[in-house]
Parts: sequence; C-alpha cells; structure tokens
Amino acid sequence: MKFKIFLIAIICSISTYAQQDPQYTQYMYNMSVVNPGYMINEPSLIQVGSLYRTQWVGIEGAPKTANIFANIPLNNKIELGLNFTNDKIGGVLFQNAFNVDTAYKITLNNDLNVSFGVKVGVDYLSFDFSNTNVSNDAQFPNTKRTVFNFGAGVFVFKEQFYVGLSSPSIIPTAIDVENSDGLFTNSPHLFLIGGYVFEATDDLKIKPSTVVKQVFGSPLSFDVSINALYKNRFELGAAYRYQDAISALAGFNITPSLKLGYAYDFSTSELNDFNNGSHEFVLLYKFDLLGLSKKYSSPRFY
Repeated sequence: MKFKIFLIAIICSISTYAQQDPQYTQYMYNMSVVNPGYMINEPSLIQVGSLYRTQWVGIEGAPKTANIFANIPLNNKIELGLNFTNDKIGGVLFQNAFNVDTAYKITLNNDLNVSFGVKVGVDYLSFDFSNTNVSNDAQFPNTKRTVFNFGAGVFVFKEQFYVGLSSPSIIPTAIDVENSDGLFTNSPHLFLIGGYVFEATDDLKIKPSTVVKQVFGSPLSFDVSINALYKNRFELGAAYRYQDAISALAGFNITPSLKLGYAYDFSTSELNDFNNGSHEFVLLYKFDLLGLSKKYSSPRFY
C-alpha cells in the first residue's frame, strides 16, 4: 500500500514536471529547445552539444534528463536545429523526444535581426510498471504512445541583446487509460525570453537574462539569471527560479571551439528537506565543416 501511494505521488509529480518541460538551468546554451526561432547566426559554423541533468538527488525515482542537440546553418538566412531528449522519471516513465527546428532570418536596419522558426517532432512515451509491486493493478497499466509535436517562435536579436516569444509545444498531449483518470498530461507552453550583454570592460562582459514560462492551467513561473564572461574564456553566474531553486553556474572555454558548463540547483521549495540539489552538465563544440565561416574573435555571448 505504501508503494502504491508512492507511485501516485510520483505520477502527480510527472504531470507537474512534464508541464514545465523544458526545465534546464543552462537553457541559454541550447535556446532552440525553448524557442525554435533561435539561431547561432554564425554561417557555416556548426554547433553540437550534450546536456545531462540529474534532478533532486537523494529522492528515489527523481527525474534524469539527457539532451543531444545541434545547430546547423544552411546559409546566412536559414538554420536547422536538431534535439533529442531522453527523460526517465520515477522509474516508470520513459520519454524519448526528437525534434527538428527550422529558422528563417530577416535582417532589418542597424543589424537588427528577426528570425521565425517552427518545430516538428515526435515524442515516444512509455509507462512501465513491470518492476513494481503494482504491476497487476488495473490503475497502473503498462502504456505506450507516440505523439506528434509542433511548435513555433520568433526571435529578435542583435550582438548585444535578444528577446523571443515562443510555444515549443502547442498541441496538448494526454495518455488516458481504462480504470484511470489519466497517466500523463502535457499542456501547451508559452515562453518569453530576453537578455542583454553589457561590456563592463574590454575583458569582462555581464549578461542579465530571464525566461518567463506560462503553461495553460498552471501558475506563471520565471527564471532570472546573471552571467559574467571574462576574457571570452571563464564564465560564472547565478540564477533564481521562482518558488523552486537558486542556482550557481560555471563555464570554461577549454579552446575557442570547446566549452564545458556546470550548474548546481539548491531547492527552495518544500522538497529542500528531501533532496541534495540538482546537477547539470553541458558540453558544446563548434566546428567549421567547410572552412567558409567568418572568423569570430569575439563570439556572441548567448
């Protein structure tokens, strides 16, 4: 009976977690996961990366997320984004999502750019209770479903700032099963993002940024962060997620092409008494496949 109550709690948290997905502290290194209109805007320079997040360390069945992504310019106006995400939650929910973003850029006066993007993809969702003691309970059937995902976004940017509005998940998704009120609900998302880069000195850049998240049927949420980049190599930052966590971020450009990042989240919610925080790692690599890109001595700080 205790395990059954535990599973019900996990499923409730699954619904909450999914409605706030994506929830990456270092989302700024892969903003296409939030906004399909995002562009790295460095023609011929391909960026690939990987992110791993282990959330609420110390809680059995807490979410673990792996993300592999790439930004691929086709020319100076069109850019593709590829994202594969694997989620494991509660030891019973397994989610694999693959999405392709296409962004198109228009350059206005004074080097102001506007890019419009669409996201298409598929999510494979699986609930598996085989290794639990409720495997024969009709309320917890093993369930699998593949669903279609569609999103859209607009991204306005210059070298010093950006602002974007997007809905990376427009189509509502639900898994309903017999004898149950439903195992999974994913409501439409709306994201507003923005940031500005200040040149504090010749060697130091400061970037405050924010992301505001609205999920239909859920309260408004937001993250605010500030990052400092020293000599285009060392990065430190801090962030606050409303009623959820405070975070410390660090990044290091090992080479001009290779970047390593880490973030630690300290829970400020009621979960603080039950976990040891969350860890997040990101690895980025940029390479010029055709040798045609511009030589960026001072890359964009977002």
